[in-house]
Amino acid sequence: MSAIPMVTKHGPKTFHVTETVRGGQVVEARTGGKVGVAAADSGTVLGVSIGDAAPPSSASSADAFGNPLVSAVSVPEYTAVAYGGIEVRCVFSAAAAFGEAVVSAGDGKVKPAGASPTGRILGYVTEPAGVTAADQSGLVRTL
Repeated sequence: MSAIPMVTKHGPKTFHVTETVRGGQVVEARTGGKVGVAAADSGTVLGVSIGDAAPPSSASSADAFGNPLVSAVSVPEYTAVAYGGIEVRCVFSAAAAFGEAVVSAGDGKVKPAGASPTGRILGYVTEPAGVTAADQSGLVRTL
């Protein structure tokens, strides 16, 4: 019997970013195998960023007053993306009930998918009490 090597069994998986991404934001696939903050109802959602990252072109060498910046630690150009059954904390754009499916709401947030979602379902609300208001964080188990 022939066999093939397994590349990834389950997340997270690391991707290069096209724009500044913060940990906890929903990300989508972009050209060149990179990721960026997901648009509302995105059909190319991959998962949730686990850490902050920024492309090298976004690094500034001066502050608002023109003084040179010196940093001992560079901002990573890659972020790990949670998917495949990983439970993460996300920010919601609207209230959502425990067990409800969620999709990208844009700006890195999630929203209830509703009966006929137009975007790719990201996961399910696993916050036991649900999320009661917009801009609150809650647990989501990714698909």
